[in-house]
Amino acid sequence: MTSSDPSPAIILCEPQMGENIGAAARAMANFGLSDLRLVRPRDGWPNEKAVAAASRADHVIRAVQVFDSVEAAVADLSFVYATTARDRDVTKEVRGPVHAAAHLRALEGQGVRAGLLFGRERWGLNNDEIALADEILTLPVVPEFASLNIAQAVLVIAYEWRKAGFEAVDGGLPFGMPERSPPATKDEILHLFEHLETSLDERNFFRPVEKKEHMVRNLRAIFQRMSLTAQEVRTLRGVIATLEGRPNRPTKVKGPKPRRKSGPAAPADAEG
Repeated sequence: MTSSDPSPAIILCEPQMGENIGAAARAMANFGLSDLRLVRPRDGWPNEKAVAAASRADHVIRAVQVFDSVEAAVADLSFVYATTARDRDVTKEVRGPVHAAAHLRALEGQGVRAGLLFGRERWGLNNDEIALADEILTLPVVPEFASLNIAQAVLVIAYEWRKAGFEAVDGGLPFGMPERSPPATKDEILHLFEHLETSLDERNFFRPVEKKEHMVRNLRAIFQRMSLTAQEVRTLRGVIATLEGRPNRPTKVKGPKPRRKSGPAAPADAEG
């Protein structure tokens, strides 16, 4: 039985640990792959540890196919990448994950079934198994520490495969930025300034008086840099109204109000 899923098959050759199988299944589910094939798993199949490690990737686990040989596992595939970080005597093209992911997507578009062959935890793939593949796929790891856990390798390649399916660099995110209120109009910004400056003027903020014009410009420059939305302007005016002790902010402020003769004065200097 073979999968009709057009996405590439993930083939694990003689995996030893059920936990690695389960973690690989979870990585596949994270990025939209579902065709998992096992070649002679050491502890047989099904495997309770694999099910537990799969962490709800049940659809991948239920569809697992088990084969007696790599040849049987790749029989229905037309193109196979062998994943390895070691130098081999086999002369084949060596590709990185970005190139391979784009190529796999192109093959899908042509209706061509493809697969990714992963080796054993301890020593990977042998030359005969690599010879069954069309090309070698390797990751840009540090040469002195090139060995990856199988599930980690599946995760990286599945991630690149999914990315290659979107036109945008960061396409396919599960959620985007929340919808913002439209940008505030200049009229709304000017009314915010008037409201703020009137409230500050009433509380003797602009001292010394001869520096008021410069201080006002500095305050306006601060808010202009923020690219405020209409909702943000309303929120700021609500804050000012609350500090003024008003139950609701005024809808408009037209010009400065006469200064009160008495009241708390907070020394301040808005020059920066």
